[in-house]
Amino acid sequence: MALFKSINNKAKTIDSSGFGTSASNYGGRFVNKNGDANVRKKGIGILERTSWHHFMLTIPRWQFFGIIILFYFLANLFFATIYYYIGVEHLNGIIATNNAEKFGQAFFFSVQTFTTVGYGHINPTGFWASFVSSVEALTGLLTFAIATGLFFGRFSKPEAYIKFSENAIIAPYENGTALMFRMTPFKNVNLTDAEARVTLGLSIEENGKMVNKFYQLPLELDKVNALTLSWTLVHPITEKSPLYNFTAQDYGSIDGEILVFIKVFDDVYSTHLVKRTSYIFKEIVYGAKFNIMYNQNEDDSVTILDLQKLNSFEKVNLQ
Repeated sequence: MALFKSINNKAKTIDSSGFGTSASNYGGRFVNKNGDANVRKKGIGILERTSWHHFMLTIPRWQFFGIIILFYFLANLFFATIYYYIGVEHLNGIIATNNAEKFGQAFFFSVQTFTTVGYGHINPTGFWASFVSSVEALTGLLTFAIATGLFFGRFSKPEAYIKFSENAIIAPYENGTALMFRMTPFKNVNLTDAEARVTLGLSIEENGKMVNKFYQLPLELDKVNALTLSWTLVHPITEKSPLYNFTAQDYGSIDGEILVFIKVFDDVYSTHLVKRTSYIFKEIVYGAKFNIMYNQNEDDSVTILDLQKLNSFEKVNLQ
């Protein structure tokens, strides 16, 4: 309790963390490792609370292609069923001896109509078959226009290709210690004007109940002109730090989270990009220092950045 009281006296809480000020009802971590908010919304319908455009642009590739293929199959199955119940005799050119063959040829006629390929050996006759095929052709055109837009959106969407170390560390720093974690760009991008903001979220007992408080953590260096190699963010743990006097046992027993916000400028897209992540206290290694990630090549003409060493550290003793 004395430790928590000293925290409240040393550091001023902030209410600009994005999680509000009534913070006693949060569950789990505030931000997932990939930067997404660990929040599940309810109270309104799923169609109203979901942006399907954002959903399709942000899901993994295998899910994206899976949804496209599944929709393509189900749409053609739907129209094939309609053709089958109208009667395949209204599809001129179908030659089939049993119901399975009739449905199969109706399905592939649907594929030809949906994609506007139209090989020509099957054509609709009669009003209803012609009407359904015209509706399907329009549906196919609109569907492929939407799919093309989604493909382009996923391909052209700017992204900050930055990886963070898996762990934060408490490392020796000058005459004391510091909280450190690091990041690096991992693709052939040119990122400039990088800016970092770090917030600490702590569960603290207040008036007999546990509440969450947020503290801005000042950094040794919070801006760099160019982010080309690794960047280690350092928060010196001084008497003014809310982490002052924390022991290794405290990091293992207290519920706390380091929220990281990075903003960079990508000169190819000519826009600012944002990357987020977080470290819960159990992901902080007490008494360690990062190993260097880069070195020169044999003829000292190029700097080699070894991305596999992003989370490489060695244990040290803290005084």
